[in-house]
Amino acid sequence: MEVLREKVEEEEEAEREEAAKRAEWARTEKMMRPVEVRKEETTLTQEMLRDLEKKLSEIQIPISAELPAFTKDTIDISKLPVSYKTNTPKEEHLLQVADNFSRQYSHLCPDRVPLFLHPLNECEVPKFVSTTLRPTLMPYPELYNWDSCAQFVSDFLTMVPLPDPLKPPSHLYSSTTVLNYQKGNCFDFSTMLCSMLIGSGYDAYCVNGYGSLDLCHMDLTREVCPLTVKPKETVQKEEKVLPKKYTIRPPRDLCSRFEQEQEVKKQQEIRAQEKKQLREEEERLMEAEKAKPDALHGLRVHSWVLVLSGKREVPENFFIDAFTGHSYSTQDERFLGIESLWNHKNYWINMQDCWNCCKDLIFDLGDPVRWEYMLLGTDKSQLSLTEEDDSGINDEDDVENLGKEDEDKSFDMPHSWVEQIEISPEAFETRCPNGKKVIQYKRAKLEKWAPYLNSNGLVSRLTTYEDLECTNILEIKEWYQNREDMLELKHINKTTDLKIDYFKPGHPQALRVHSYKSMQPEMDRVIEFYETARVDGLIKREETARTMTEYYQGRPDFLSYRHANFRPRVKKLALSSAESNPRPIVKITEQFFRNPAKPAEEDVAERVFLLAEERIQLRYHCRDDHITASKREFLRRTEVDSKGNKIIMTPDMCISFEVEPMEHTKKLLYQYEAMMHLKREEKLSRHQVWESELEVLEILKLREEEEAAHTLTISIYDTKRNEKSKEYREAMERVMHEEHLRQVETQLDYLAPFLAQLPPGEKLTRWQAVRLKDECLSDFKQRLINKANLIQARFEKETQELQKKQQWYQENQVTLTPEDEDLYLSYCSQAMFRIRILEQRLNRHKELAPLKYLALEEKLYKDPRLGELQKIFA
Repeated sequence: MEVLREKVEEEEEAEREEAAKRAEWARTEKMMRPVEVRKEETTLTQEMLRDLEKKLSEIQIPISAELPAFTKDTIDISKLPVSYKTNTPKEEHLLQVADNFSRQYSHLCPDRVPLFLHPLNECEVPKFVSTTLRPTLMPYPELYNWDSCAQFVSDFLTMVPLPDPLKPPSHLYSSTTVLNYQKGNCFDFSTMLCSMLIGSGYDAYCVNGYGSLDLCHMDLTREVCPLTVKPKETVQKEEKVLPKKYTIRPPRDLCSRFEQEQEVKKQQEIRAQEKKQLREEEERLMEAEKAKPDALHGLRVHSWVLVLSGKREVPENFFIDAFTGHSYSTQDERFLGIESLWNHKNYWINMQDCWNCCKDLIFDLGDPVRWEYMLLGTDKSQLSLTEEDDSGINDEDDVENLGKEDEDKSFDMPHSWVEQIEISPEAFETRCPNGKKVIQYKRAKLEKWAPYLNSNGLVSRLTTYEDLECTNILEIKEWYQNREDMLELKHINKTTDLKIDYFKPGHPQALRVHSYKSMQPEMDRVIEFYETARVDGLIKREETARTMTEYYQGRPDFLSYRHANFRPRVKKLALSSAESNPRPIVKITEQFFRNPAKPAEEDVAERVFLLAEERIQLRYHCRDDHITASKREFLRRTEVDSKGNKIIMTPDMCISFEVEPMEHTKKLLYQYEAMMHLKREEKLSRHQVWESELEVLEILKLREEEEAAHTLTISIYDTKRNEKSKEYREAMERVMHEEHLRQVETQLDYLAPFLAQLPPGEKLTRWQAVRLKDECLSDFKQRLINKANLIQARFEKETQELQKKQQWYQENQVTLTPEDEDLYLSYCSQAMFRIRILEQRLNRHKELAPLKYLALEEKLYKDPRLGELQKIFA
């Protein structure tokens, strides 16, 4: 019987191998043909199979030598726990269930590839894939969402290609080992990410399927970097202003319509020609960027993560590629098919056709027609039965029998054999292997560094190129962290040499954005500020070689705009700085917001100081019911003439246009006071412009010092980098160690020196016990007396030295200098402090000495080694 059973098993095994081989070749032929041909299934002849096998055997998969190797031979398994090296009885039972399930699947679906159920782990022990998942909630708030989890896994691990791109791996390592070595293939990436997502509350699954060449090789050279994609700007529709009743009609258009039509036709032809050239250029670029045809398209095995909608408010199903951390729609063409998927509770097989990639798949795991599950114990509800099916199970006995059968067939998934996934704060901060990672995108390169790895705080750099070969640089963006100058982003445009620095709140000069081409003064630059951090409410300052423009907000004088024009600086023979030789001001223009406390005809909207022409122009705000505003112009003359005579205000010194003339504005006194006020305001404005120039010089000097030093800030909680915190921690540890030594000293054996005088192991007699007790007490009494005498001697010594010093002071008081008197007073203060401390110690010792003596005497009476004493006093 045993020989017959072995023979039957050998025949069944040979049939399964032959069926698997037929299924593999059928799938290969099916995936390599176009979609139109695939729909018309035909049987392959033996010759075609042999030719196809020969062609496929000639195809070689080149693997880059730079990709790291990660095999079981490089893993140290000596320190792994027992769960990694053995299987529990429940896990053995699960493996038997999986083998039975695999045999039934191979029998019912002979044209499908074998299932990926129980690969070997790092200890060469078969483990079911669902038990390899270890749901874990990381203790870092940054990893509570799926996007940050996916980005962390992508950055933390290094991609290792599959040994055979046409088959799943033979080994699936634990997430703890993958984290320890920071390497893994697509299945290791997906297992790690899925464990974190399930722990964070997502409905996530590991997927075993087929992907495109770029997806399997983590090739992003044909994808646009997400950091270069600009968000779509929402165009706000302009509200149509209703025409007023008494609006002025526009003048009649006297242009020729024929000429306008001809101009429009000409412009349309030019635009059509430009669109045609642009379309041809785009087609040429797309042809150059188009990937070469993949001979193994549709056969490359890949693993990713599926997140179903429902939990964590996920609106729709989507895929996550753990290699890149990017999310994709389930309709994406990169994902070519799914064989199976699993989570920590069950395993499902896809029974739907993937001829149209994953676009037509329905991810209703409770549908047994589309998804075949392995275990009954699943949280996915089954499809509702029809009324005809419900009518057959109304009997109570049938329900009980059905429940018993289901109960007998159900099997709960064992707990994960993987240890708790832990990521140390140092590893979480380092992120990338060795602290650095480079990702190549289409016309872009992204570099990442760990914080504090670069001395200037650089954590990320995005370099954008003009061509596909990445030779001509267009722009560079650099992100910084922990900078003392609060620099967050530096944007460098290589075409225009324009540099833009972005700062976080907290800069000493309240900088927000600084745009410049050179750090030299009096060059084109734009400086934006955090207006809430400035007293003057300055928002932005624009500077050129001849102008300076400032924008304000929230000022009490309602100033909103100041523009200054300069002449070239007068050259001096001696060397002079910009501070001592300011640029001559030609014109100052200031604009003001509306002040509701003043009437519109008295509220200045704009004033212009023409310094070279000695004129001042004013324009007032316009009332709502008027169409024009009042204006005034003052001719600023000297107060005295060449002979020293005082010039009197004349009517020709003020030229005004008033919408509603008022009597008091025509008086010379009003005009004279207004002109005097404007002279003071002109002087103040010139001074403020000069201060703005000095502030720009100060900002440039400060920025040069910050760029040269690029000091980094260290948190007080970062005890490894913060020297003060480190010294404080070491001091606390030293104090705790001294306290521990002091406690050890107090717990010393007080009878040990006296017991050492007696022969070891000898039982004490009554006389010996009394003698030991008396000797111990007398010794302790003598030590207390000696301590009191020592304190008394120090007290007397300090008192005598103080008396001698006081006597010396009385004898030499007249000849002492102020420095000697200060030294004498300081000595007296310290001596009195020491004398008071010694006096307090002596008094405290006198109070505690009798109590300590009685406590020791009681301990001696209760000591079991002096048992004879207890008999005496019993």
